Amino acid sequence: MKLAHTGGLVALSLAATTLSAQAQTAEIQPSYRTALDGTFAPHAMPSLSGGVEGFNVDLATLIADRLGAEMVLDAAQFSGLIPALQAGTYDFLMAPVTVNAERAENLLFTEGFMDTNFAFVVPAGSEPRTTLDDFRGLTIAVNRGSAYHTYLDEGAAEYGWTVVPFGTNTDAVEAVATGRADANLGGNTVSAWAALQNPAVDLSYEIETGLVWALAFRQDDVATRNLIDSVLECLKMEGALAELSERWFGVTPVEGTTIVTPTLGYGVPGFTGYQESDHAPSCTFG
Repeated sequence: MKLAHTGGLVALSLAATTLSAQAQTAEIQPSYRTALDGTFAPHAMPSLSGGVEGFNVDLATLIADRLGAEMVLDAAQFSGLIPALQAGTYDFLMAPVTVNAERAENLLFTEGFMDTNFAFVVPAGSEPRTTLDDFRGLTIAVNRGSAYHTYLDEGAAEYGWTVVPFGTNTDAVEAVATGRADANLGGNTVSAWAALQNPAVDLSYEIETGLVWALAFRQDDVATRNLIDSVLECLKMEGALAELSERWFGVTPVEGTTIVTPTLGYGVPGFTGYQESDHAPSCTFG
């Protein structure tokens, strides 16, 4: 495998392996151009050697490897990614995009590659907290204006917690590490990454949202969406996505979670763009 950095782009030239002809629904292109937010750790972030690294960067590598194609990965601001996709600049987006009804009306999505939940971070060595009730009456730090901030504000009357907002999630986590807050609420992967990087905090209880992250495509590119969806199924079956979870989040996925469970059909069931199919997930031609 060859990884080369050119300015803000990462070109991935990878050796060919096989993917099921039964699952393949589009001609495999020699190369694909894709993009993600290069500041969303641990999914993508600047690396010491230049370019970007992270879970979704490695996921791009795995997809290119299975297709035997080159993947050109652009790191850009998230706000510009969807407009650039719609304009034809990118074949699809490697950024983790939460699938919801509004987005599904304008984009095509693969099946989810992992669940997007909320998770608490607590001081290292804390007693296990296994339910939301265990956070009653606590002081909880959160990134100001985030979805997690809204969630805490809406639950404050019921759970009696004190919400302390900070300008960044990093500052909110530091408040827990230094004893100024009892817990921090953030995204499940960001919280896991914080616990991996900071020995003063531990990953704690996770709130299931029922939502998933998926890869986004233009609505007129069903065939390529289906092809990449099939690759994700392969990576789940092989355990490759579970290995990425362990590397970047320090979390071993449990049975039944999206990151290790292929989804029937193509896309996310229940949302516009989902396509029923009884194809059998596979990673070999023929």
